[in-house]
Amino acid sequence: MSYPEIETRTVTIKAAHRYEVVEVMNRPKLAGRKFHFIGAGGVGMSGLAQFLIEHKAIVSGSDQTASSVTSRLSQMGADIHIGHNGDNLPPDVDTVVISAAIRESNPELELARRRGCRVFKYAQFLGELFNHFEGIAISGTHGKSTTSGWLAFCLKQIGIDTNFVVGAEVLQLGGSSGSGRSEFFVAEACEYDRSFLNLRPKVACILNIERDHLDCYRDEEEIVDTFYQFALGTRPDGLVVAGGEDPNTAKVIERLGGERTVLTFGLSPGCDFHAGNICETDGFYQFDVFRGGQYLGSTGMSLPGRHNVLNALAVVAAAAGAGVEPQSVLEVLEDFKGMNRRLMLKGRFDGITVLDDYAHHPTEIKASLKAIRERYRPRRLWCVYQAHQYSRTSSLLDEFADSFTQVDTAIIPEIYFARDSEASRNEVNAEILARRIRGRGTDAQYIGGFDAVCDYLEKNVHSGDLVVTMGAGDIWKVADEYIQRLGRNR
Repeated sequence: MSYPEIETRTVTIKAAHRYEVVEVMNRPKLAGRKFHFIGAGGVGMSGLAQFLIEHKAIVSGSDQTASSVTSRLSQMGADIHIGHNGDNLPPDVDTVVISAAIRESNPELELARRRGCRVFKYAQFLGELFNHFEGIAISGTHGKSTTSGWLAFCLKQIGIDTNFVVGAEVLQLGGSSGSGRSEFFVAEACEYDRSFLNLRPKVACILNIERDHLDCYRDEEEIVDTFYQFALGTRPDGLVVAGGEDPNTAKVIERLGGERTVLTFGLSPGCDFHAGNICETDGFYQFDVFRGGQYLGSTGMSLPGRHNVLNALAVVAAAAGAGVEPQSVLEVLEDFKGMNRRLMLKGRFDGITVLDDYAHHPTEIKASLKAIRERYRPRRLWCVYQAHQYSRTSSLLDEFADSFTQVDTAIIPEIYFARDSEASRNEVNAEILARRIRGRGTDAQYIGGFDAVCDYLEKNVHSGDLVVTMGAGDIWKVADEYIQRLGRNR
């Protein structure tokens, strides 16, 4: 599946704590090439399509439903169709990229195979591009979108015009992807379906490893083994950046032995990069950064939550692993304002604060709710949580039930259906989850439909309260509708 055609590309060198374009190397030839994306509306797929458009490629595609994402691709010049039909496939396209959700029975995919088009899954094609660059791949069960977006932002701030593809919109960079003139390529590396094994990074970052995606992994041991394979896929001249205090990541480091150079980060002085003198003010953290006991500088964050201290350290360590002076990163770290749907402030109306957050794993839920308590100190905290996947909810049911101790009331709508089997749908439902949460001593209400959730919020939420919608599905629609109702009622 190699991409043999290449053209020159620029690289950078350090110049007085900034970076300047000075040389040329090889990169895939994309200008004028024709690509068709089936499932173009996803964050990753649309980001990759946008990357190709910026490189003067000709892009077409389709998605089942229209969205702001498909509209943006159309505005950029892509020929995007709503609905899947063989007529959507241009006659002269030679490369087709499909999302993980596309089945072999898709009419566009069937036609592409009959024509002999080259077909790539999203992760495979990302790897084809990424592997021509000095790649920095950010993996982990939690925090990879924030960390990869933060790293891309910091590199650009210090003058490295990096390429990037991230699984969420980087608010200050105008999207989930971008092309640049440097040799660097930052990519979010997802473990689902072992997709990150398509990447051959110069720097592989592992933030943490927990049980998740048990619809495609047998158990936690198999997950750890796959992260080991990812780390082993780092180029021989590269290195692995790893969370030094995460138990499962420690297993990967131990198995690597001397096969790859490893830099660790964490809150302990035993890590290669560690944070000291950590202090919190109104939910925001300031801290000193040390490397091997040597003081590098002080920094802070504009993102709330102690968990983001670790993400910040990962940014510094990954940049250093790529040859960037860590002090230059520390100078711009606090300028980063965050990602779409990550503790995102949606609005304030008559004393009611509304947030939206992507957390969909028990560890993420706990970290986000703790950060919200520290940052906003609400009179009452309401969490509208939409579980993502029946299989995940069933596998981690007890952990989910323990995740909402920080809230006054959890509202649980129907579970978001994604990649689930009918068998998994019969094992658990939103009512069972709400009942388990109540069993842990937290008020939890099952309210199936989004309109009914908004009705409940209108009747029960008052000034001084905070509402956060949370989950990886379409629960953000509740935040948007509730805000519209608050605006109308002013």
